[in-house]
Amino acid sequence: MTPLSRRAFATAAMASLLVGCGGHGEGRATAALPRSTPPPARPSAKAVRAVGRSVPVTLRIPAIGVDTPLIQLGLAPDGSVQVPPVAAHDRAGWYRHSPTPGQRGPSVILGHVTVGAYGDGIFRHLARLRRDDRIVARLANGTAAGFTVDSVRTVSKADFPTDAVYGDVDRPELRLVTCGGPRTGDGYRDNVIVFATLSSVSR
Repeated sequence: MTPLSRRAFATAAMASLLVGCGGHGEGRATAALPRSTPPPARPSAKAVRAVGRSVPVTLRIPAIGVDTPLIQLGLAPDGSVQVPPVAAHDRAGWYRHSPTPGQRGPSVILGHVTVGAYGDGIFRHLARLRRDDRIVARLANGTAAGFTVDSVRTVSKADFPTDAVYGDVDRPELRLVTCGGPRTGDGYRDNVIVFATLSSVSR
């Protein structure tokens, strides 16, 4: 990452990611201390080499019927992490200050579970994913970075595991984040987080 993106990534790493879910009060990251550690590493007979940096353009998750273009997300003026806009044609977004999918480190992709009056969001069924399900991020350079799900966690937004999502790792990994749990007013109480590891690279 460039020095600028390192600073922005560090800023995000100091905040809990609260993904917006289509309500009026959602979509900001609020400061919190790390409360959790990453899930245990998946045993692997063969490591998959990291790929060069290339912006992700699409995301496919066959097990839950997701096939979405990816937009780029940054930081809002108040330092919170941006979330995709609430729109009829909902799309997921890659946080551009994180590694691109397939680079070493945690690449972070955000999506809505609901989008207000428009109904279901692109990550509506994210919590249904299971270990070994496949995720494919297509990059601008034509590379398809394939990931295998290690774990799916539902956590309270008040206890968002900042280190587990943003903390540095020594291999290419992916984090998918949305809202979940019971509704509270115009939002949701929890976050659903998918942890996945790079398992294939193709063109």
